Amino acid sequence: MKTIIVPTDFSPIAHNAMNYAVDMAVAIGADIHLINVYNIPVSYTEVPVVMVSVEELKKSSETQLMELQTSILHITSGKVKVKIESIMGNTVDELEEVCKKINPFAVVMGAKGKGAIENLLFGSTTLTALRHLTWPVICVPPGKEYGTGIKRIGFACDFREVVETTPVALIKDWVKIFNAELHILNVDYKNKGFGPDTPQETYKVHELMDDINPHYHFITFPDIEDGINEFAENNNMDLVITIPKKHKLLEGLFKPSSTKQLVLHSHVPIMCVHE
Repeated sequence: MKTIIVPTDFSPIAHNAMNYAVDMAVAIGADIHLINVYNIPVSYTEVPVVMVSVEELKKSSETQLMELQTSILHITSGKVKVKIESIMGNTVDELEEVCKKINPFAVVMGAKGKGAIENLLFGSTTLTALRHLTWPVICVPPGKEYGTGIKRIGFACDFREVVETTPVALIKDWVKIFNAELHILNVDYKNKGFGPDTPQETYKVHELMDDINPHYHFITFPDIEDGINEFAENNNMDLVITIPKKHKLLEGLFKPSSTKQLVLHSHVPIMCVHE
């Protein structure tokens, strides 16, 4: 049975990501594992003072998780099994431990948290999870609904070391599970990414993906992240898959832009996977 792990801090952004995950679970027959990782808030004066007791934090976490569990069971008429888990510790560390035990189909989380400070912290948590978790992590933008499902998947490929770095089996599984079209996109500008091995690497991608009939798109754009975002928006992608080989790409996807918001802040969820 497939399991989708959903971390939550009980914020609207996390609640939206949970709804997205629940709709996905209904569509593919998966279970939901809902977790909240809480920390002890400390006031840093001359002497650190613990503001809330551990017992109070744990009780609050468990109560809110049970309310969400009840809500999911009600909304889905019991079609989706929901397990809840309340843990004290570091979010990403604890999330990794849960993933090791469950081996999830995916981890689905929001990009932001409750307020200005929480947004920064939860956004940082999401970025760390995208970088380090070896399971597929889907970052759901604010307000994004699962809707009619995942019908068009974009895969951002730089045509470098494709055999070693491309999670071929996983991409094929997702295309087949969701009966989706695969769109492979490469963003370059003035052939800066073109090297002696590029033609051979491009051919390797054709060989690896030929049986799922992907569509290829070669985009000329000065900025990779903006190019991915514009393609995803203009071509109605439901999901964009990236390989976090370089931290710069992920940082770019999270950075604010004066002209437009990038992929993680658009209407297109992004999934990071590691080979």
